[in-house]
Amino acid sequence: MDSWRVAVLGDGGVGKTALAVQFTLNCFVETYDPTIEDAYRRQLVVDKRMCFIEVIDTAGQEEYATLRDQWVREGQGFILVYSIASRATFERLDVFRQAMLKVKRQKPVFMLVGNKCDKQYEREVSREEGAALARNFGCDFLETSAKTPTNVEKLFVELVRLLRQAKQTEQGNPGQPRKDDRPGQKPGKRPGKINCIIM
Repeated sequence: MDSWRVAVLGDGGVGKTALAVQFTLNCFVETYDPTIEDAYRRQLVVDKRMCFIEVIDTAGQEEYATLRDQWVREGQGFILVYSIASRATFERLDVFRQAMLKVKRQKPVFMLVGNKCDKQYEREVSREEGAALARNFGCDFLETSAKTPTNVEKLFVELVRLLRQAKQTEQGNPGQPRKDDRPGQKPGKRPGKINCIIM
């Protein structure tokens, strides 16, 4: 069974906790209570394979920005969340993306999520704008609602697929040195003395 740690990043009030709770506990959190850090866990079958997902629910407030690097370091996959009913949260997404790029040496695996898609009459960010930003970021995009709960499970299923694909690519990449290879040594050669005389 594979195991994944997923960090949910985004501004305060975009519904990060609501997404995590809906995915793991199948219920909707009505009241907004700012989070510093919480973790939620769930087993999930993706493509007939069981996996274990730990969701790290992070603080979106700027006063906790110093903790952001730690959350990114701990995460294997990421969900960047904004509220479709708040343009300000959409415009701040690059702050969270830059935090990922700064900490992760390899390209991070993440998805862009426009949450609260049940609030169509309060929409400030169009679906097309979200999709365009995702193309710019080089990631997949979904609109979700933790309330209804539209696309919540699909979000985590898609992210697990991306994580598995990235891991498989990393393991099967012929350009990457194997664990038993040493720097300056040709791939596949075993370490040992070169000076050897057979008599």
